[in-house]
Amino acid sequence: MPKPPSTAASAVVTPAYKKNELGMSDEQIEQFGAQAAAAAPLGRTGTPDEIAKAVVFLASDDASYITGIELLADGGAARSPSLQRLSRRCS
Repeated sequence: MPKPPSTAASAVVTPAYKKNELGMSDEQIEQFGAQAAAAAPLGRTGTPDEIAKAVVFLASDDASYITGIELLADGGAARSPSLQRLSRRCS
């Protein structure tokens, strides 16, 4: 079976945010989330469930004719210069 295409997420609220595994203060995490949501074309951050749905689709028979693509499950971040700048500042 060929390897399914990968998914790329940006500004997705995960358990790492909630458990503060990022080495940031709660205030910094909240500020980053607010800035990411404001910069995102959809006006919000993504959820782990939204990423999981993309993965489930790619693993399903409905995606049987899909190969060699990048599925950007990022709320439009790839086309958002302001969100790209925010990501670079935080990395």
